[in-house]
Amino acid sequence: MAKAIFNWSGGKDSALALYKIQIEKKIEVSSLLTTLNKKNKRVSGHGIRESLLDLQSKNMSIPINKIFLPDDVSNETYEKMMKEYWEKKKNEGINYCISGDIFLEDVKEYREKQLSMMDIQSVFPLWKMNSNDVLKEFIDLGFKSIVVCINEKYLDSSFVGRIINADFVADLPPNIDPCGENGEYHSFVFDGPIFKKPVDFKVNDKIYIFKEYKEHNYSGGFWNIELTEI
Repeated sequence: MAKAIFNWSGGKDSALALYKIQIEKKIEVSSLLTTLNKKNKRVSGHGIRESLLDLQSKNMSIPINKIFLPDDVSNETYEKMMKEYWEKKKNEGINYCISGDIFLEDVKEYREKQLSMMDIQSVFPLWKMNSNDVLKEFIDLGFKSIVVCINEKYLDSSFVGRIINADFVADLPPNIDPCGENGEYHSFVFDGPIFKKPVDFKVNDKIYIFKEYKEHNYSGGFWNIELTEI
């Protein structure tokens, strides 16, 4: 069976994409791959602690690889680090990279371009699915996820810390993508058919963070919910 690395964010889209790959039984996921901030040991963008990421990996019985990125990492540095990682994995017999992207063409093209240079094929199990259908399938399958970060440009702070369920979907404003594909929100999945047992965690305070991404000429405010392992 062909072997793959799964580009794991810790959130709902990754979870559903992994589920689809597992039930197809055409590609074996050898391990997960996640990028984290080198300084605070949290998942880039989502803010999930490394310890909770490790629990996800343990409870899914899938090993995880981590790449630690410095603050304000440049594209050049990022691509160099990823190239070194994938060249090593290619030599270990890995031929595929799986991602949970849904419709962002520029993200998909970037992934495909970078990986194709190392003869790694990109796979997108959720590609071009309707976001409402993705969210409905995720919920109907019994997955459970909590919103860990929201961009205040799109949502108010009441959404952070909420469980993703039918009520959450009904309360989403009409001007955002239901899956948060444009960065409206991020989530942490803690239970569902890909887990041997749920991930136990404690919900703590909400935290407001103002972020600047100099490389992308973007800044804005975000609300995060602090999750810690039990």
